[in-house]
Amino acid sequence: MTIFSKETLSNQHIKQLDRKGVFHSWSAQGSLDPLVIKSGSGCRLWDYEGREYLDFSSQLINTNIGHQHPKVIAGIKAQLDELATVAPSHANYARGLAAEKILARAPAGFDKVFFTNGGADANENAIRMARAVTGRTKVLSAYRSYHGGTGSAIAATGDFRRVPNEYARGHVHFFNPFLYRSDFWAQSEEEEGARALQHLRRTIESEGAGSIAAILLETIPGTAGILVPPKGYLDGVRALADEFGIVLVFDEVMAGFGRTGKWLALDHFDVVPDLITFAKGVNSGYVPAGGVIVSEKTSRHFEENFFFGGLTYSGHPLAMAAICATLDAMEEESIVDNAAHIGANVLAPGLKQIAERHDIVGEVRGMGVFQAIELVEDRESRQPLNAKAVGQLKAAMVESGLLPFVVANRIHVVPPCVITAQEAEQGLSIINDSLGNLRR
Repeated sequence: MTIFSKETLSNQHIKQLDRKGVFHSWSAQGSLDPLVIKSGSGCRLWDYEGREYLDFSSQLINTNIGHQHPKVIAGIKAQLDELATVAPSHANYARGLAAEKILARAPAGFDKVFFTNGGADANENAIRMARAVTGRTKVLSAYRSYHGGTGSAIAATGDFRRVPNEYARGHVHFFNPFLYRSDFWAQSEEEEGARALQHLRRTIESEGAGSIAAILLETIPGTAGILVPPKGYLDGVRALADEFGIVLVFDEVMAGFGRTGKWLALDHFDVVPDLITFAKGVNSGYVPAGGVIVSEKTSRHFEENFFFGGLTYSGHPLAMAAICATLDAMEEESIVDNAAHIGANVLAPGLKQIAERHDIVGEVRGMGVFQAIELVEDRESRQPLNAKAVGQLKAAMVESGLLPFVVANRIHVVPPCVITAQEAEQGLSIINDSLGNLRR
């Protein structure tokens, strides 16, 4: 057994322990060189040697309330002193209160919350509900999407990680709108949205509307590139779902609970789905939690019909206490308003300036603290920047004390919702300098 004295722990010790026994996700194990993190506070993280990083990733875009928020830590500790765990079949105050607080942030017409351990199993259970309510099997989802790493969730996902994991049945994909890389030869947002809706209609018709249980959509696709849908697109999807009797599920796992400058991303679009999945920002991942916000229409079906789904840790009291404390703190400290302010007044104009300075920036986009920089070889071809250059950029940012979220040819600018204007400007400055110093 490897035992180190806590007083003498170092980055080297922690990395050695990690590489000896930890199997990492989404990676080839032999080439890993993980960054060591010891502690954090707010938007800052430190390693064992005192090196500081500004977290512009929110880890996996989940620490919306920042690191070690004292009210959330206190809420978890108080629950731990009272009851550390309880079976989901029992009634528990923390669970009921968490549901009440979440429903208070949902649109009118939602009356129940089914709790899960994270976003992937939230989507799994939303799919189960849709199939049970409709008696149908197929699930339509977008190619530019990520819905989680478990059975149906990864099959619903559109990106390359789906392909070696397609074991679940009944999944069909379609192209969602993205004007910068339009699959519809569109020249405007209006054209892109209209043509994407026609494409979706033809997909429904071709697959057989009577076989389709659900349309599963990230309200704003996150991992795929922070793709804000064109005006009217989500309204059009809602209309198609109504026309063909399909359950509409909005995946708010990444975009929800303050990330876009609203409590839920769907609040920007005034479109109400039948089911809403959530996780991540609901308690910033302090204790794993997720769930499905269930409409009254859907929950009524299960008053007399058995729901074939459940988890040992559904509504775990420590996770529920973290949710209650997080949502209270976000309201008391106007954290959602801060995300909107920082996004509109610091990140958006700052990213626009970065785009104007650097030819390898093809586009910047997003809302709130949910923004992205699209990197290209050149603006005319829009060819994605090569992996070697992106790797050099990431290394340069980390070396300069910024912890970025980099996916493919994109830098996702996704700091915690509590970030200050000064911290946001510091992060943008590091990104700008790293782009300027890149040698290709």
